Amino acid sequence: MAVSGNFKGRHYPIINLRNRMRAFIFTLVFIFSLTNIFGQTEEAKLKILHLTEDFCIYTTYNTYEGQQIPANGMYLITSNGVVLFDTPWDTTQFQPLLDSIKLKHKKSVTICIATHWHSDRTEGLEYYKQKGIKTYTTLLTDELSKKNNKKRAEFLMTKDTVFNIGQYSFETYYPGQGHAADNIVIWFSKEKILHGGCLIKGADAKNLGYLGDANVIEYESTLKKVQAKCPNPTFIIISHSDWNNIKSLKHSIKLAKKLKRKSSK
Repeated sequence: MAVSGNFKGRHYPIINLRNRMRAFIFTLVFIFSLTNIFGQTEEAKLKILHLTEDFCIYTTYNTYEGQQIPANGMYLITSNGVVLFDTPWDTTQFQPLLDSIKLKHKKSVTICIATHWHSDRTEGLEYYKQKGIKTYTTLLTDELSKKNNKKRAEFLMTKDTVFNIGQYSFETYYPGQGHAADNIVIWFSKEKILHGGCLIKGADAKNLGYLGDANVIEYESTLKKVQAKCPNPTFIIISHSDWNNIKSLKHSIKLAKKLKRKSSK
């Protein structure tokens, strides 16, 4: 309720203080509610972090058994374009990844290499092929992709292959069956960077994850071959766990040894 009064010969409206405070509090609550509804940003669907020199890690997400699971990939910036290792798991992020790379580095992706046939590695192969990007998998990966109705690459590697692109050189290496029958790793011998994909698990992992297509007997020996081929890595990039801890390979070997012993009983 408003009343009026005269103060020093002038007339002023006086607002009931209680009503004014109620209106003020209501306004604050309303603004706070809008902030909660519209101001909170969703968890980013695509994250890109600088690793070292011209190497970057990108992460997308997908739902597996009711949980949001991160999927890490890597890309390398060279004088002859950007090399992408594995593709986003989230199908909505195929183009945003290309756009982000172009915006950040003023370069386009020219090559994409997938490390095994599962969707978290290969889902974007056909999309990128349509974009004029050269896509690669091993011949074994292609056979398994075809068999399981997964996306396939344009170019096939029949053996371990050394790529020389711009100022960088790296090698694809097939150590044997483990997480899948066809899993390969990427080794940068000069930079001591190992892209291990899904074959290697995190240093804090309690198990080796999904084993539906795994060879539990050979897993340990396969990881030991990686260890021998790629000595003293500075970074080990893995698919679904934190890649900051380089003890991931040694830990995965222990898990695989334990799994083999259990499976042999």
